[in-house]
Parts: sequence; C-alpha cells; structure tokens
Amino acid sequence: MKRIHHDGPLIIGGGLAGLSVALSVPGKALVVSPVPLLQAASSAWAQGGVAAALSADDAPALHAADTLAAGAGLVEVEATRALTEDGRATVEWLASLGAPFDRDEQGGFSVSLEAAHSRARVARVGGDGAGRAILSALVTSVRAASNIEVWEDGRLRSLIQDASGRVCGAVVDRAGRLFEVIAPAVVLATGGAGGLFGKTTTPVALLGEGLAAAWLAGAEILDPEFVQFHPTAIDVGLDPMPLATEALRGEGARLIDTEGRFLLGEADDADLAPRDVVARAVHAARSAGRGAFLDARKAIGASFPHEFPAVFAACMRAGLDPRETPIPVAAAAHYHMGGIAADPDGRTSVPGLFAVGECAATGVHGANRLASNSLLEAAAFGRRTGRAAGADVGLTAAGFIAGPVLSDLPDDALLTLRTAMSDHAGLVRDAKGLSGLIATIAALDAEHGPALPLITARLIAEAALARQESRGGHWRSDWPLTHPVAVHTRLRRGVTASAMAA
Repeated sequence: MKRIHHDGPLIIGGGLAGLSVALSVPGKALVVSPVPLLQAASSAWAQGGVAAALSADDAPALHAADTLAAGAGLVEVEATRALTEDGRATVEWLASLGAPFDRDEQGGFSVSLEAAHSRARVARVGGDGAGRAILSALVTSVRAASNIEVWEDGRLRSLIQDASGRVCGAVVDRAGRLFEVIAPAVVLATGGAGGLFGKTTTPVALLGEGLAAAWLAGAEILDPEFVQFHPTAIDVGLDPMPLATEALRGEGARLIDTEGRFLLGEADDADLAPRDVVARAVHAARSAGRGAFLDARKAIGASFPHEFPAVFAACMRAGLDPRETPIPVAAAAHYHMGGIAADPDGRTSVPGLFAVGECAATGVHGANRLASNSLLEAAAFGRRTGRAAGADVGLTAAGFIAGPVLSDLPDDALLTLRTAMSDHAGLVRDAKGLSGLIATIAALDAEHGPALPLITARLIAEAALARQESRGGHWRSDWPLTHPVAVHTRLRRGVTASAMAA
C-alpha cells in the first residue's frame, strides 16, 4: 500500500455532515467520498428540510422539549440543548452559502409543520427539495475552497491506529488500489445503514460500514437497535423506495385504506403522531389486507407539481398521478438513530476518531428521531466537529497499525442479508425472528468471511434481541410494554456487557 501523510483531518463521507466538517476546519482538510459529490448521499435525498426555532412564537427550548418527547426517554438533554440553540445560526449559515430556503412575504424563513412538532419550524426549499439544494450549495463552496481536497473515488476499508490505540488514519480504496492515509484526526461521516434493509428510502450503498470500522477500532456503539421506519415510502416496486415527505401530511394529506377509512382516526392532526406510531398503523393496515394510501387529492391537488415537485415526479414516473389517485405507501427503513457514540463536537471514545451525521449517535434522536432534526444535526454538529478535529494535533510519529481489510459481500449474499433484515429487524420484531436473523448473519459470515455490513447487521440484531421492551422505533411484538426506566445500549468490542446497560 502507498502511504500518504495528510496535514489535517481526513473526512470520510461527502454528505451534508462531511462537507459541513470540511468547511469548518481552520486548516487543510481531505474529503473522501466513494462516488461524486451529490450522488448516493442521504442528505441529498432529504425532502422535509431543517428543523429550527425560526418564528416569533417559537424558541429553542420548545424545540428541545419536542425532541425530548419524541425520543421516548433516551434523548440526551445537554446535546439536545446544544443542537436546538444553534438552530437559527445553522440555517443562516447554510443560507449564507447559497441554500435557497423558501421565504415568506417579509423575507423571513418560511416554515412548515411536521409530525410531533408543537410549532411550524421546518425550513424548506421548493416544497420538498431541501436536501439536494442545501447540499448543492455546500458542494459549490467546497469545490471553491483552496484548503479542501476531495477524492470522489475513495472508499473506507479500515481505520489505522498507533500502538496506544489512537486513530491516526485510514485505509482507502481508490479503484482497487489501497492507500494508507495518515492524518492527525479521522472524521467518519459515512451515513447510515438503510441499505442493509430490503425496504429502504435511503441509497442502497449505505451499509453501515463506517460504524463497523469504528467498532473494530474499539469505539463505543450506542443504541444500534433503534432504526426509524418512515411510514410513507411510495410502494411502486422500486429499490430504494421513493419517499413521500411528511410535509404532505403537514399540509393536510391523510392516510387511508382501500375503503377510504382513516388509518389513525378522523382528527385533523391524527396523522401527525410520532413516526413510529404512524408507521405501525400503516404496517397494521397492510398486514390486515386493508392497504395503506396517502391521499393528497384534496389537501394538495392541483398544486402538487410546484408545491412538492420531487414527490410528484416520483409518482408520475411510476404511472401514478397523485392529484387524482391516492399514493400507495409502506413503512421502510429511513434513518439509523443508533451509531458510533459521539459528543456534539464529534469526539468518540477512541482518541483521534470523530463521528458526525447519521453514522454517529450523539443522543439527540433517542429512540425516535423528531422529523427534520437530522439535517440540522448534520450541519450544526458538523461545524462543531470541523473546529474540534482541526484542533486535534495528537498524531504520533510511527507505529501505525492498519485494521483488517475485509472482503465485500457478493450481490446474492447482500440480497439475502437485506431480505432477512427487513423481515426480522424491521418495524415489528420478535425473539424468534431476530434469532433466525442472527443465524443467517452467522451463516453468511461462515460462507463469505467477515464483512463490514455483516458486523453492523449483527450489532443491530443482537441489540434488538437483548432489548426486551418496545420503545420508540424498536417494537417487539413479544415484549409490547415499555420499561418505566429508559436505559441505553452501550457496546464495545471485546467488552462483555448487557445490551441494556445504562
């Protein structure tokens, strides 16, 4: 392997979190993305927007209270306060870079209401185009920055540590050639693990590989069992499944069955319950043969093409006109709330290693992410992480030890894994299914050797089996009650501990 020394943070990932880090590093930064920027990044696919207290009747404390309520007891108060208090400044920073947020008649940020928010506070772009528009602005800024180098053909294969265990670089695969990149700090911004599931709204290439590499390096993993399933993935046979943004329900679209009956009741705000509640209602209706559809004919109607152009285009490509026909929907894996344990500055339990965005678990999402908090977290904590990682100068002189470069799963093995994950670690779980899933993962490991996606899948499945309760996005049909005291799952390689340890 060729060894390269980089004088500044090495940032793995080119989504909103990774680019926010790069733009906030005071010195040099190297961004490594497996594909060209704007491709295969969940943040580019985000439709809702950025949640922040932007209105006169709102406040960071109210935003924090809603976040705490949605997280089902596992939200960390101080991290949430740091996030919500930085909301307006983060949106204004994104706007200063060129993010074209929708504006009201007075020139302020136009905000919309989404599920479990007590106020309209989601800043949007073009109705449902926030993610791509925001990320496009950051990509332009990154390309113009003389201190930022970008590799758009690099994939993380393993982390490099010194004799003390400090992370001091990574092995990067560029078109089949391996490079050891030595750096004073490594920032993982590798995204989530939605591609591990057969039914997902995220890019299928997101397989939790950053989380697995961090696990192998000894980093603490927090709450891996908590996966959020979006209730309104558009069910038209595509992989990944197109998303029908929650903002549609915020504007009055309703969930119905084949007979036109409301899935969650007749109240005007019934469909704006927390995502886990709505997702289970969709799942139950489909399982009972009633079907599940999002009816936007009255609430949106003729306004669909310009109010929600991304959803409209996805429907029309599938031969469905949402102005005239309800949209068939299903619950699908959407966001990994667990991940690499990190603080708001991105610091993990391993010196030299930082994590930010969906691969990290900072405690602000708990057991059930509040809608549109993820883009806020990626940018707000990305900025903080960039400053912290840029100040980390603890690189040692020698003794570099690269972690194992594991094999990739063949396509058929990955399909087997994705099917088993959706079947048994999906919206509704039980001990029998999770035990069978763990056996499937073990069989794949035995046949094909260890692989990073198998490590992350196993962490999710084993933690889900160990959590004998239902809480937020984790629903056990054999343990439907919620324990009165909420405790985190904390896992670390080589440490034997209860998956329910506080």
